[in-house]
Amino acid sequence: MEYEGILLGMGNPLLDISATVDPEFLSKYGLKSNDAILAEEKHLPMYEEMISKGNVEYSAGGATQNSIRVAQWMLQIPGATAYIGSIGKDKYGEEMKKNATAAGVKVHYHEDEKPTGTCAVCLVGDERSLVANLSAANCYKIDHLKKPENWALVEKAKYIYSAGFFLTVSPESVLLVAEHAAAKNKIFATNLSAPFICEFFKDVQDKVIPYADYVFGNETEARTFSKVHGWETDNVEEIALKISQLPKASESRKRITVITQGADPVVVAEDGKVRLLPIIPLPKEKIIDTNGAGDAFVGGFLSQMVLGKAIDECVRAGCYAANVIIQRSGCTYPDKPNFK
Repeated sequence: MEYEGILLGMGNPLLDISATVDPEFLSKYGLKSNDAILAEEKHLPMYEEMISKGNVEYSAGGATQNSIRVAQWMLQIPGATAYIGSIGKDKYGEEMKKNATAAGVKVHYHEDEKPTGTCAVCLVGDERSLVANLSAANCYKIDHLKKPENWALVEKAKYIYSAGFFLTVSPESVLLVAEHAAAKNKIFATNLSAPFICEFFKDVQDKVIPYADYVFGNETEARTFSKVHGWETDNVEEIALKISQLPKASESRKRITVITQGADPVVVAEDGKVRLLPIIPLPKEKIIDTNGAGDAFVGGFLSQMVLGKAIDECVRAGCYAANVIIQRSGCTYPDKPNFK
């Protein structure tokens, strides 16, 4: 099988700025633990404040880019993955390009006049609060996607993944690619991504879900999705099943919903049935940083999906990747995976 460019990601590339902060810092900026939000005016000073503390770490981030980097790491097949998004013409953009290319991902970035987007990763213990200042990432346009050299990546890919965050930037790009996937019988996957996506971008999310062969999310996002759709249930298994049974644009395959629940089993809804699959347990003292755990899970899952493995094996790979990432700072990993 030809693996070059088999998996394509589209999303918001962000430079993660990670630092340990105290609960007062969260209160000062009105942040919640284990949440992900878009930066407002009141949040902008926090980036400099974090940097001034001197204990920050930088890494190439953004949900979809993290997943694609992890999938590439798990696959260890040169050129298997590609990624599209928007960065700035600045040192952070250059750092991002260098980092993604070194990870083996073929990147086709739009380069904008605005500065490269950043994401503040505020760590309190093993919990994190994410605040994304999209900046250049917010400037992605469908015109870039339609350029022959970029659309060629879409044509080549057999599997396409775009987390829900990209719906805040270029929903028309997501829909174009999702429609292409349905027409060409390719696999399209998306992610609920954050409660605010389910709440404030419900209309556009509802347009994309019919094209999704796979929908990922965590239990908090699933419950928010249920609430905004008036389902009146908090039961994650029920919600996963309902999502899997929502109308689908292509009937060539049934939708599969995969919901992670932290330290609890992974919920998989498929073909009218729900299964609970085990995670890899990890003692609390070994957890360094949960940032990127969900992205890593998706990356691990996708890595085995493109190899044609069964769902159980995809989930096992997702759990392995998440397990590795939470024992390290940021969405980083060792040189080679030890997944057997």
